[in-house]
Amino acid sequence: MKDSLFKQDSARYANSGKHMPLFQKLLRKSQDTDCKLLNLFYRVLYFYSAQKHHIEIFSSTKIGGGLYIGHAYGITVNENASIGTNCNLHKGVTIGQENRGPRAGAPTIGNNVWIGINASIVGKITVGNDVLIAPNSYVNCDIPDHSVVFGNPCIIKHRDNATQDYINRPYDFG
Repeated sequence: MKDSLFKQDSARYANSGKHMPLFQKLLRKSQDTDCKLLNLFYRVLYFYSAQKHHIEIFSSTKIGGGLYIGHAYGITVNENASIGTNCNLHKGVTIGQENRGPRAGAPTIGNNVWIGINASIVGKITVGNDVLIAPNSYVNCDIPDHSVVFGNPCIIKHRDNATQDYINRPYDFG
């Protein structure tokens, strides 16, 4: 049987000296339950808990297990975005949509992606697996697997094991 999203996220926090933030616990509980009344209860509690940290992540957002939120404050994730497994989000991250033009839509982010402080990822783009997005980067183009991204406009450099030593304690889905 597959572990719940709550357990997958908790595994990333284990032995780190940090506890999973309350808003993340409530978000994952709302995503894990099939009971409509309990789901509503968790979503209401999540709403109030997330407001304290200025977190805007919809419970309907597709986020894989093993999510790690470091320095949780001021994070915005569009409800149409998709985030893979074992990803790290940091303070001030924005994952948003573009409303017009060739990139109208929200991003799809792969597995094992580390997103640094105040990074912005916008538009209907694809961020591959094993990608490190440096702090303060603005990403509005497709990013291939095994890359390091930095700057505005973003500069992409290929690097094998780009997130090595950044994605700590990944959840083992095997």
